[in-house]
Amino acid sequence: MEIRVEQPCPQCGGAVTLSAADRLLACPYCRVKNFLLTGGGPFRYVLPNRAKDQARLIYAPYLRFKGNIFSVAETGVSHRIIDTTQEGCGLPSLPASLGLRPQAMSLSRVSSETKGRFLPLAIEPRKIFEKATKLHNLIEGSNGGEVYHHAFIGETVSFIYLPLLAREDGLFDAVLGQPLMTSSGAMGGQPFQPHWQMKFLAALCPRCGGNLDGEGDCVVATCANCDSAWQIGGEGLERIACKILPVSKDQTEPAMHLPFWKIQVKLPSLQISTFADFVERTNQPLAVRPEWRRMAMQFWIPAFKLRPEIFLRTSKQITVSQRQFGPERDIRMKTVARPHPVTLPLSEARQSIKVMLAFAAANGRAVYSKLPGAEPEVQAASLIFLPFIDRQHDWVQSHSGVSVNKSILQFGRNL
Repeated sequence: MEIRVEQPCPQCGGAVTLSAADRLLACPYCRVKNFLLTGGGPFRYVLPNRAKDQARLIYAPYLRFKGNIFSVAETGVSHRIIDTTQEGCGLPSLPASLGLRPQAMSLSRVSSETKGRFLPLAIEPRKIFEKATKLHNLIEGSNGGEVYHHAFIGETVSFIYLPLLAREDGLFDAVLGQPLMTSSGAMGGQPFQPHWQMKFLAALCPRCGGNLDGEGDCVVATCANCDSAWQIGGEGLERIACKILPVSKDQTEPAMHLPFWKIQVKLPSLQISTFADFVERTNQPLAVRPEWRRMAMQFWIPAFKLRPEIFLRTSKQITVSQRQFGPERDIRMKTVARPHPVTLPLSEARQSIKVMLAFAAANGRAVYSKLPGAEPEVQAASLIFLPFIDRQHDWVQSHSGVSVNKSILQFGRNL
């Protein structure tokens, strides 16, 4: 479900239409780029309405969840793509979901200029997420078996407010004009809170002051002037380690570079600290070499969104193929061929480690039951751009031969 948001440029005031997933506003009028930061918590949007007296409006919160849900049960690893809005204030007269309205209308951001009162969220967000997973049989397991682990990866969480109009003859849906309750009663609510106000941050490198490069949905921006990379967080920009895996002289020059999070971890409860340990514990069809026992275990997680099954498969294949990779080198952004934007943050990649471990295990049941206590100890993390060559319908990784379908890669931008 693609949601469009009307956002005026903070520099020139020009009207810009963004996707709800965009975190970088590039104004087509004044050419100025700004990062969008929340003052606290998720982004907040409101459906359009035609009420004459905006101050009389009451806004009912709906929690929107969009992302991939993974579950590891006795029967294996399950996953679903979920995009849903769930009513969050507990009023019995409200529809349980907003349906198609968020994608059929252009939303506006809640700001200090939004008049009216906001009903508080009366249901814990985790309860709403669990309700969504239960609808897809991912919490209890598809066949009623025990669930050892579940994770939300690549999710977007936001508030979408439904405007209501309290009149003497009842409570009305201010979008459709339809009656909801014969009596509005004392609805309560609170005015706009200052910490909800969205902030703008100029897309300038904190290190050298140069312009940062990135696309609307990116969570990492790069500076071609000083070759640095910056992760976008709620409080601003944080520098991250970023390198590139070069190709050897006998390999074809890459046509694209895809980003991966390389996360070095230890899993004491599973006795995994080296690549050899991983191969043995997951029963990979490989003969362990002595040098693998000196290789720290590193999970390679795509730093871009993919369909769940492709995400797991690609992560497994690249992780197993790390034995074929040589040393990385410092990145030179101007020499990177068509760098794909980073759309999956490091925090989400960390959450996927246990799911990927379960997916990689040839004898899954020997690993599944140990997942609840198998908390990864992250030793280091960095962003690595891997070279891929063009093979008609696929992008193929130069060192390992791992392929990613072009259409699937493009589809991932809409997840």
